[in-house]
Amino acid sequence: MLNMGGPSTVAETHDFLKNLFSDGDLIPLPFQRFLAPAIARRRTPQIEKQYADIGGGSPILRYTQLQGNAMAQLLDELHPQTAPHKAYVAFRYANPLTQETARQLKHDRVKRAVAFTQYPQYSCSTTGSSLNELYRRGKSGELPDIEWSVIDRWGTHPGFIEAVAQNVEAALQKFPEETRNNTVLLFSAHSLPMSVVNRGDPYVLEVSASVSAVMDRLRHSNPYRLVWQSQVGPSAWMGMQTGEALKGLARLGKKQVVLIPIAFTSDHIETLYELDLEYGKEARELGMEVHRAESLNDSPVFIRALADIAATHLRDCTAGKGPVSVQLGLRCPGCTNATCGYQKVWFERGGR
Repeated sequence: MLNMGGPSTVAETHDFLKNLFSDGDLIPLPFQRFLAPAIARRRTPQIEKQYADIGGGSPILRYTQLQGNAMAQLLDELHPQTAPHKAYVAFRYANPLTQETARQLKHDRVKRAVAFTQYPQYSCSTTGSSLNELYRRGKSGELPDIEWSVIDRWGTHPGFIEAVAQNVEAALQKFPEETRNNTVLLFSAHSLPMSVVNRGDPYVLEVSASVSAVMDRLRHSNPYRLVWQSQVGPSAWMGMQTGEALKGLARLGKKQVVLIPIAFTSDHIETLYELDLEYGKEARELGMEVHRAESLNDSPVFIRALADIAATHLRDCTAGKGPVSVQLGLRCPGCTNATCGYQKVWFERGGR
């Protein structure tokens, strides 16, 4: 189960930030090897306080393990031909890091594995970065002789859409019935640098498709917008930013809003601090009533969706449809990262 991860304790914050800013797939920086440690040192005190404010660390590992273990149990029933199933977590920037998981796979003598992204929508900066890291570990001999396949995107899967829609409906119930249909649904996703967007990355399109599918499920009951959060640094990022959208809605007299995390599958700092504390405070100061749709966390509907996605993938592999999706094989038109090309070929060959 691939994801960016988050520090489980405040003490892990610096290493997490250093790993994050060192990843050119996520945040391209000039002189990255030198700038990344400096940026991490500068930002650590501020981010440590944020993690302290949400309880002393990110819960993303706990929820990912919960989701993975429950998914594996369901998968034993849905696809007994490949049972027993076991979920491993491979985070890109926090423990357990990909190299730690590689050692565990080797210790357990795993022969067949699915690289299952926990980012519903594909981006070269997120899923792509995790796959590049797996490829590097495989080529270096750190991984055992595993037959690999990849689940690289699932942002319009009916179970995922249903789980999100149910949480939106629950949040809407907190508003008075007579004004409920006028409440604005503000879907918020992690932003991307425009340098990534402009090279042809599919993330913006795929997040938009998720939003459209949720609104279809809700029968377009409310006005809505897709906005973007978590911009870092002075360069241009995808907008408009979530905080600016809230200010704009308040100016327009739209004072009831549901914030919906559409690209996150469990709570972490972007939901618990940025959406709940930072934007929540700003919204209250603007005289707004804002409620956040719950993250998917331990949602049975969502966990069933994960199991269904995995079972369908395994059936497709057995049927000879190949180890990767058609879409994974297409590089961004503006891609200049050679590792990306090598990685795609490696996974298309089943990790050979």
